[in-house]
Amino acid sequence: MKPARPLLAAVFVLLAPIAGTLRAEPAPAVPDQLDLKAALGFAIGNNFAIRQARERIKQQEGVVTQVTAQQLPTVAASGSYQANSTEISQTYPQSDRYWTISVIATQTLYAGGGVRSSIRSSDLAREAALLDLKSVVNDALLSVRTAFYGVLLDREKITVQEKNVELLQQQLKDVSNRFEAGTVSSFEKLRAEVALANAKTPLITARNDYRLALESLRQALGLTGAGAQSKPLNVVGSLDYTPAEFDLAAAFESAKANLPELQRLDKLAKANEEAVTTARSGYLPTVAAYGGWGLAKGLTNSFDDSFQGWEIGIKSQWNIFDGRATAGKVSQARSLLQQSRLSFDEAELSAEVAVRRAYSSWQEATELADASKKVTGQAEEAVRLANARYSAGTSTQLDVLQAQVDLTTARTNELQAYYTYVVAVATLRNAMGLSDELVVE
Repeated sequence: MKPARPLLAAVFVLLAPIAGTLRAEPAPAVPDQLDLKAALGFAIGNNFAIRQARERIKQQEGVVTQVTAQQLPTVAASGSYQANSTEISQTYPQSDRYWTISVIATQTLYAGGGVRSSIRSSDLAREAALLDLKSVVNDALLSVRTAFYGVLLDREKITVQEKNVELLQQQLKDVSNRFEAGTVSSFEKLRAEVALANAKTPLITARNDYRLALESLRQALGLTGAGAQSKPLNVVGSLDYTPAEFDLAAAFESAKANLPELQRLDKLAKANEEAVTTARSGYLPTVAAYGGWGLAKGLTNSFDDSFQGWEIGIKSQWNIFDGRATAGKVSQARSLLQQSRLSFDEAELSAEVAVRRAYSSWQEATELADASKKVTGQAEEAVRLANARYSAGTSTQLDVLQAQVDLTTARTNELQAYYTYVVAVATLRNAMGLSDELVVE
């Protein structure tokens, strides 16, 4: 049981700096300002998947306690009192009553190795549950990060669309002034009005997407309760592009060494190996020592005349033929062992594919982020030049409107590229089996 202690301590140390405790407690109040680190900390204590994983650990702890009890002595006390007709008495001399009291202690001495293998199997299953918790934490925090970045993205999209509407309102104002001065036709004024009306639709959509993104974040956090639902989330932060470097070969090695799911399946395979030994112990005899004290009715009906004394001995049982029940158990255990090994091999392949996909997505996101950053600057300059040329009479209003549309598209693409990049980095780290950066800190 000792090898599990360092792993248990490691998981608790990992979660303690942010969550403070792994005990199921009422959900704390949401911070007035919810930054990324606060969101991750809140999810550690309140995300439903994490809470369920913690309960599975408690369940496995109970299994360990139950199995470990097999190697400890059992003490049982029993007693009975009987009143009957003298004619049917089975004692001598005949009596109309009978009583007996006994206390027996039993200790298993030999069980074909089944007890020790059961204990080792349950210990390994407990370690697997701890690794399952770590895997669930990593996945849950990735979901929180993605939802948090989604809120930032949709909020910034609102800003982009609002700026676009402001530009088009200014454009409509300028065209209206020129129309009143007689320098432009009513068609150009109508076209400016249509462009402004069309720009309000994506703004409305962006505001709705933002509201939905907040609800997705609320769900990822595990935020429940009437008070929590009514309180708006004040999310703070921005989508920043900070280039990171990854190596594909190193990512593969990291996944094999650190991915909790692979470690969990490896523990379960070893537990199933012990389960085979447990099943095979049915072929062997069991030996147990017992000892105790007993009291029984004596020759008279007086309790003081009862017979009493101690007993000690050894008992054994060997099922020479059990209808091949043990053979069936061994066959099942071996099949489960083979299934667990196949599951590990399948998970290892899936982990390699997930790393390769995440790495490819990170490469794409890097290229998109670099390209979109340059395009936004060029689009802003194009709008400035289009306005200047239109004011000088060397360009048309259509050129100005097209430049503004291009600027809005460039800004939106830049935000989307930054969002894709930060999500790609978090996804790749998760595929490599690495814990969340803010949790590690």
